[in-house]
Amino acid sequence: MVTGINRWLSVGAMIRLFKHYIPHAVLLLGMLDLVLLCLAADIAWMVRAAQIGMDAGARSARAGTIAGYALTTLVAMIAVGVYGAEALRSMRFACARLLVAVSLAIMALAVLDFVLPGQTYWRSTLLYAMLLATVMMVLNRLMVAGLLGSAAFRRRVLVLGAGPRAQRLKTLSEKEGSGFAIVGFVDMTGADTRLLEAVPRSDISDLSKHVAHLRASEVVLALEERRNALPLKDLLRVKTAGVHVNEFSSFLERETGRVDLDTLNPSWLIFSDGFSSGRAMSSAAKRTFDILASGLLLLFAFPVIAVFALAVKLDSKGPAFFRQKRIGLYGQTFELIKLRSMRTDAEKDGSQWAQQNDPRITRVGSLIRKLRIDELPQVWTVLKGQMSFVGPRPEVPAFVEDLEDKLPYYAERHMVKPGITGWAQINYPYGASIEDSRQKLEFDLYYAKNYTPFLDLLIMLQTLRVILWPEGAR
Repeated sequence: MVTGINRWLSVGAMIRLFKHYIPHAVLLLGMLDLVLLCLAADIAWMVRAAQIGMDAGARSARAGTIAGYALTTLVAMIAVGVYGAEALRSMRFACARLLVAVSLAIMALAVLDFVLPGQTYWRSTLLYAMLLATVMMVLNRLMVAGLLGSAAFRRRVLVLGAGPRAQRLKTLSEKEGSGFAIVGFVDMTGADTRLLEAVPRSDISDLSKHVAHLRASEVVLALEERRNALPLKDLLRVKTAGVHVNEFSSFLERETGRVDLDTLNPSWLIFSDGFSSGRAMSSAAKRTFDILASGLLLLFAFPVIAVFALAVKLDSKGPAFFRQKRIGLYGQTFELIKLRSMRTDAEKDGSQWAQQNDPRITRVGSLIRKLRIDELPQVWTVLKGQMSFVGPRPEVPAFVEDLEDKLPYYAERHMVKPGITGWAQINYPYGASIEDSRQKLEFDLYYAKNYTPFLDLLIMLQTLRVILWPEGAR
């Protein structure tokens, strides 16, 4: 059984769900956790029923309640990063995030039981379920790590190439949390060799057998120059043997969740999967969600906005709200509105990048930035249709003009509506330079290329993690 699971984890090693890659190891843990959450909820119900001398009843009668508890907790776990690379690598990190996720789920269900009485989410039952679920899921991680070993969570990759691109893959594989391990390099051309451990192609009589001998689950083509060097017959044999063959840029996109600007070319963007024509329905669903969610959020957030608007006014001179022109969909300008977090003269010399410990930020401004409360008024912009909840962050026109001159494909990020949160915001600290903008552009292009409602949902859930554990907020 363990051998079978190892094989499933290593072969392919990722499943593409709605155009977004999810590692098999994460999917396995998620399925096991869902089963354990249902089991914990059922046991908790039976224990509590026995304590008060009540008949536990048929399991089918409480199936909906159990499913509600399990799914709510699983969503909370996704939101706080339980299935992130750090949690897969560190048991201490995983346990901390598990406790936070289960606690958030219990509070949400307790509130639901208060608002909608009769849902049988009794506080005592929730407490038992929380304790049982936490213990079970910790044991689950210990068992999976013990049976499969950490190597099971990393794909075995053979790299064809020994130049700068191959060197980049080696560096990426050595980073903490990497999802793959390189089992070998093959020097296909003998030119610009950077890796001395690479085996010359001339020393390998049968590349397909070499791949099988190394038990590689994937072959990555990392050649600097393809002309007269593309081993089509070898790759065909490897492919027909059941081993996944990938191209360098596509491999990086999958492993890093961003589009690599250093190797990007128009033909790859044109012929690779992405920017699909099926976006009309997705865009309609996205707009419907934006209208409903922004309307409800404005209704409930209005008192919070009003209180902090007053605090901003009392803390420093000037208006409570900050308005600024930004670049949106298709390069059109719109007015963005936020709670003011800087002094009124912050941009008297023109637009500037934010800085660490920026002296222009007021005392209240520092607080509302950390809590992301300054972003709440943008919900009005979402309701008007100029922004969405999820998308690339809109920049000021002066920055956009400069960045389009210095960064290739920067204009492509404007092919999707800008958002309050986004793929770049949850994956990269707050940017304050051209290089930061370059890094964030790679994430923005990934989002623009692979956008689906599923990815939007994942980003919104992961935004909670960024709020709870601020990473580079300024």
